[in-house]
Amino acid sequence: MAEQFPNLKSLCILRLSAIGDVCHAVAMVQQIQKHYPEIKITWVLGKVEHRLLQDLPGVEFIIFDKSKGWRGYQELRTQMRDRAFDVLLHMQVALRASIASLFIPATTRIGFDKVRAKEGQWLFTNKTVEVQQQPHVLDGFLAFARALGIETEAPHWLMPHGEQDQAFVAEHIGNEKYAVISPAASKAERNWTEQGYAQVADYLTTLGYQVVLCGGPAPLEIELAKAITKHCKQPPLNLVGKTSLKEMLAVLENAELVVAPDTGPAHMAVTVNTPVIGLYAHSNPQRTGPYLYRDNVVSVYQQAIEQQQGKPLAQIPFGTRAKGELMHLISFDMVKAQIDKLLQIN
Repeated sequence: MAEQFPNLKSLCILRLSAIGDVCHAVAMVQQIQKHYPEIKITWVLGKVEHRLLQDLPGVEFIIFDKSKGWRGYQELRTQMRDRAFDVLLHMQVALRASIASLFIPATTRIGFDKVRAKEGQWLFTNKTVEVQQQPHVLDGFLAFARALGIETEAPHWLMPHGEQDQAFVAEHIGNEKYAVISPAASKAERNWTEQGYAQVADYLTTLGYQVVLCGGPAPLEIELAKAITKHCKQPPLNLVGKTSLKEMLAVLENAELVVAPDTGPAHMAVTVNTPVIGLYAHSNPQRTGPYLYRDNVVSVYQQAIEQQQGKPLAQIPFGTRAKGELMHLISFDMVKAQIDKLLQIN
């Protein structure tokens, strides 16, 4: 364990994006708060992520809007004027985040170890977390808590959402048993086929579940949901683009299970203890899979990456991404088998 910080009073976290990653970071933040109950925490993050986390107990948020370009940096500099933090946890390797870190006054500046400090992040810090062998992203984040001298434990979450978000579920879904398909990732290549999703929706319907589609308002997500619905024998309830992030969290929390590729809602579901069947081809699910439910993953990653690299997985650097159109390698029968296992169907 790293050095102790017995007089730690103020902490700044720099993790701008994405939804899945900030969900991972919440687990770390709440372990820090447990160890340092009086600590003042300021978190610099993106405006979309703020919509999900804005009511997180004991945390002040400062929004960094990358779309504003240099004006975003100027606004951050203004907001950081006359502040001073004991520690900065610099938890994002992108160069834009490192530039933002220059405007955050902190005595101790902790970043990733040199193996993971891409894009020169190590130039912007004066301490590093421990070196880890093949960590899941969440475990990599917990290393920042250990760098503060905290003995970390298995992650758990207290996610902010309220009665109005639960009321949304009651109004739009009711009390019936339902399963969620969140079909779209931020990059189209990570999405499974519309026919595959429709087959899963129809299968879940035969098992007695109302099927709910959820996702964000991006045109790609809306069009994919429409295409899935056209292929379904029994149309699912389509909530894609019709929820806030907090309403979506409530939808995920009350579901029996979630089927999703490598996308933010999959990780949101983990934070509210809803089982996730993750669909993976491009990234290693041991690094980016739904943390508590990696045993449920349907993955063709090993097959794809070994074919592309021409060597066994054990000889390929951890975290190497597979390229190209690969999600079609996942079959309906593979997903059905995981559904049956999860629901204990013989």
